[in-house]
Amino acid sequence: MNRLADSQSPYLLQHATNPVDWWPWGEAAMTEAKRRGVPILLSVGYASCHWCHVMAHESFEDELAAAYMNEHFVNIKVDREERPDVDAVYMEAVQAATGQGGWPMTVFLTPDAEPFYFGTYFPPEPRHGMPSFMQVLEGVRTAWVGRPEEVAEVAQRIVRDLAGRQLDYGKAGTPGPEELAQALLGLTREYDAVRGGFGGAPKFPPSMVLEFLLRHHARTGGEGALQMAADTCEAMARGGIYDQLGGGFARYSVDREWVVPHFEKMLYDNALLCRVYAHLWRATGSDLARRVALETADFMVRELRTAEGGFASALDADSEDPLTGKHVEGAYYAWTPAQLAEVLGEDDGALAAAYFGVTDEGTFEHGASVLQLPQDGPVVDAGVIAGIRERLLAARAGRPAPGRDDKVVAAWNGLAIAALAECGAYFERPDLVERATEAADLLVRVHMDGRARLARTSKDGHVGPNAGVLEDYGDVAEGFLALASVTGEGVWLEFAGFLVDLVLDRFTAEDGSLYDTAHDAERLIRRPQDPTDTAAPSGWTAAAGALLSYAAHTGSQAHRTAAERALGVVHALGPRVPRFIGHGLAVAEALLDGPREVAVVGHPEDPALAGMHRTALLGTAPGAVVAVGLPRAADGSGGEFPLLAERTLVHDLPTAYVCRHFVCARPTTDPVELADQLGAVRP
Repeated sequence: MNRLADSQSPYLLQHATNPVDWWPWGEAAMTEAKRRGVPILLSVGYASCHWCHVMAHESFEDELAAAYMNEHFVNIKVDREERPDVDAVYMEAVQAATGQGGWPMTVFLTPDAEPFYFGTYFPPEPRHGMPSFMQVLEGVRTAWVGRPEEVAEVAQRIVRDLAGRQLDYGKAGTPGPEELAQALLGLTREYDAVRGGFGGAPKFPPSMVLEFLLRHHARTGGEGALQMAADTCEAMARGGIYDQLGGGFARYSVDREWVVPHFEKMLYDNALLCRVYAHLWRATGSDLARRVALETADFMVRELRTAEGGFASALDADSEDPLTGKHVEGAYYAWTPAQLAEVLGEDDGALAAAYFGVTDEGTFEHGASVLQLPQDGPVVDAGVIAGIRERLLAARAGRPAPGRDDKVVAAWNGLAIAALAECGAYFERPDLVERATEAADLLVRVHMDGRARLARTSKDGHVGPNAGVLEDYGDVAEGFLALASVTGEGVWLEFAGFLVDLVLDRFTAEDGSLYDTAHDAERLIRRPQDPTDTAAPSGWTAAAGALLSYAAHTGSQAHRTAAERALGVVHALGPRVPRFIGHGLAVAEALLDGPREVAVVGHPEDPALAGMHRTALLGTAPGAVVAVGLPRAADGSGGEFPLLAERTLVHDLPTAYVCRHFVCARPTTDPVELADQLGAVRP
């Protein structure tokens, strides 16, 4: 029987009607494998994964393949977004054995969950040097029955190798200016000066590296860092990876030019990029950056917000092609000249084709094009283009929409909270701050228990069964800290404190290095521990950033020391692999700059207080923390933040205090002077 029907995971529910006898991850499945004396087939993916859908249709819905799987294996299906710990452990084994990884991930295990054979996608027939899925199943079955000692030896060796990979970067030392300069040099060498971004195809949006570049420019004044960030942001915003009609970014571009995306839209990408474009606007005043930041924020609210106030994980890459009835990539987003003319008429259709780079040959498949903004496109009145966009967006809404993965992941909602809160403050959009606050409320009400421990996911307002991992604690704390700075509500600082204290108590090793799972979490073949920043901040660097910001808010030396020890990973990896430690580099920039502690005190009814507060938030000093409110008396009454303690108003006017490294600048009532103290531009 298939046991996935009661799952909360949209991905597992997609497989609930397969003829495969799927089990969810858990002790019951291991016990069944031991009882039957058969190996485990572990299949890992996620709901918006294109090739996961392909393999499901080709193999898991095939009666013959399913019958063979059921007879000879215990089959376990895992949603990597629900169980990143399980995914991380076996992905590490796959990458070590094959040199590459990805999803769907297919791993064969002993009944003790020890891996012995690995792969990703397997086709239904042999192709491109890959064996068919049935050939793999038969080969594994033959080895299991005919060479059990060899299988056991391989599995045990792999487990030993994984166990020997424990990291001790807590001893590496705090990163300094030299390590960050070396990281910048390494990025410069990998930078694509023609197309923006780093490396070749496929090309991923380097959101965390861009944040590092912006912070490096703010700290050092280095124009090269700012230019790389600005040019990459413009190239992405003009490319097909950005949805030119509805806003928001796709997961990656299959080419170096950002033209054709892999169309799935992930919450974490859009939250991170929304914040990057907002910070680029803050640094430069770029109209393009402002537009993209706001459009991306509006996309998240419009298309990912759930009825409970949280944010869904993703939109699928695939949707139904109205002409064929088949689910294919990009059907929702691509256009032909004829389709433009059908919606807009011949003249506006031709104008839109020229403006958005839609050609007769097409830039995608079957003569269709992904909309772009070519540099050499025609200059068109903004009002005309706005009308064309509106009409095309309305027409697109009539197409079959991509599916949505409705589960709420704590970590990614933390990233969205930070982005929406800051965008709301920068661009004077209180509705975005409200949406951030509602998502934060959901995390507290649904995801956080009485001991402030986080659950990883929820769906439809119901908490999921899986414990939060380190990235959940780090990213949610970061979201709460950003919300505290924007709203002036000290309760969010308190909640962040609960979370970072749990990081210290449950995720930190004696040497200061961090684990992805808590000390009392389910024991896997290895306790996962990955400090690298890939699609989103690693738990390690996310926690380091939250610890540092919390220490700046409160003066806690214990939290600052923990942040410094955790940043040993940046000292070790920053000069060597800067593209894969981008968030860590950004946090290290904040550490070198202070980070600055900004206290803005005044009477809430004084309209000038809001202006001083916004000026503080617009400061570009890396990682600066902002507290706003009434002065806090020595007995704790008054303002809600420790930074407001015993701050007085100068001439009864809203007054700002900027401090770092135990030294404070002169208190000021002048927004211009405050902006200068924080390195801010005044857009």
